[in-house]
Amino acid sequence: MEKMIDDQCDDSCLGTELHSDNLANARVEEKTAFDLAELFKALGDPTRVKMIYALLDRELCVHDLCQVLDMAQSAVSHQLRYLRNVRIVKRRKAGKTVYYSLDDDHVKEIFIQTLQHVQHYS
Repeated sequence: MEKMIDDQCDDSCLGTELHSDNLANARVEEKTAFDLAELFKALGDPTRVKMIYALLDRELCVHDLCQVLDMAQSAVSHQLRYLRNVRIVKRRKAGKTVYYSLDDDHVKEIFIQTLQHVQHYS
């Protein structure tokens, strides 16, 4: 038996009563959509989520992150490079040690809000 598709308009639907200029405001620019998708793609990997969580309230060196994640330094560095490229984390060098932290408060807010949303339904 075939299921009815209930997430589409009826054939008689003429759309909302919004004017076309209001509908144009509902469109996101292509570059913005791409950048936002990249951010969510970065959050789509459990290892990167663990890294971001570890960095929520503290700066950590690569060695510390290896300990927290129980991963090899090469794997941690690879993920950190990805997170740095999408501006989720930033780094600071002190001699031969590299420290990582979240890039800004926006990243922290996005992560915490998403975490709260997930925990709300758990």
